[in-house]
Amino acid sequence: MRVLHVISTAAEGGAEHQLRLLLRRLPHDSEVVTLSPPGTEARAIQAGGIPVHELNTVCDRDLAAIVRLRRLIRRGRFDLVHTHLYRACVQGRIAARLAGVPHIVATEQHLGRAGATRLGPLYLFSERLGQMTIAATAAIAERLRGWGVPDDRIATIPRAIDPAEYRFDPALRAAARARLGVPGDVPVIGVTGRLTPAKRFDLLIRAVAEVPGATLLLVGDGPARPALEQLAVIEGVAERVLFAGTVRHPREMLCAMDIFATPDPGAWGLAVLEAIAAGLPAVYAACPPLEERAAARAPVRGTYRLSPHDRESLPRALRAEVLCHEERHGARLPARTAGLRYDADHLAAAVGQVYDRLSLTAPLPGCPSLRGGGAWNA
Repeated sequence: MRVLHVISTAAEGGAEHQLRLLLRRLPHDSEVVTLSPPGTEARAIQAGGIPVHELNTVCDRDLAAIVRLRRLIRRGRFDLVHTHLYRACVQGRIAARLAGVPHIVATEQHLGRAGATRLGPLYLFSERLGQMTIAATAAIAERLRGWGVPDDRIATIPRAIDPAEYRFDPALRAAARARLGVPGDVPVIGVTGRLTPAKRFDLLIRAVAEVPGATLLLVGDGPARPALEQLAVIEGVAERVLFAGTVRHPREMLCAMDIFATPDPGAWGLAVLEAIAAGLPAVYAACPPLEERAAARAPVRGTYRLSPHDRESLPRALRAEVLCHEERHGARLPARTAGLRYDADHLAAAVGQVYDRLSLTAPLPGCPSLRGGGAWNA
């Protein structure tokens, strides 16, 4: 089967990394189109021998981009087009249908509420041109149903990680700490993610003020960084808060940490799964995969969920984890997972099953007219 993956961006990010994990495991003849300038993830995909085409678009309603994408799809004679992220789902499904592709699949990783309100009708129009939407979370699947997408056109397949990518390496730890200027015996509390107000990393800065001797490592960048830097000064912990900036892959920074902590109340928890795969204890506000394990009375060792109604639970949990770290004499916890459901091999197998199921169904009928009325002209 020849499969074309269309993604809004292939720089650094969760959806881009998920695509790379998928492509390494699918047995099909695949190519990729990125609708923005390619980044490190696209280069990594190319290095694996998969062709990557760049087709920059200016907005969701970019008709010229749809025409160019249709031409590329026809030239490649693809059996299936798989779109990823909002803009790619809108433009890719329309272009694929115009090109006469037999099967069209979409994956939604985010589908934020703001975009849903502004562009919902256009998205729904494009959704009817495909056959299946893969929702990365139950919340996304529920939002699609709320928009009127039939349940039999939705498959929920969770995000996943390759645990081997995060294996602890003492040499990486030493190199990272040397570069950051952190002595080997200083406990490091860390987190990875985009620095935005919604993630509540300000709570970490306030909490580390109550954890004597510990250093806080923030890995990522974003609009909240200046405010966070100023808060560290106000709290008197500027010398104990390190901003590592954006990294291509978090493994080295995770090796440098001793405790992972995220107070983000809206997180799905992929970063937490990466942390426990690296052998870190994890303190978190939200992580559905770990919450599922806890509800099933099979909690993952070395994980602690913060109380949403107790502001002292974060500094208290961090002090407790620092003490546990000292009692272990700095020894790493074993690598853990939230189960096979969140493994990259399961992700690829589940997506492959969607492809196989569609290949047994009738191809999409001829493309309807896109002229006049409907969501396109809304």
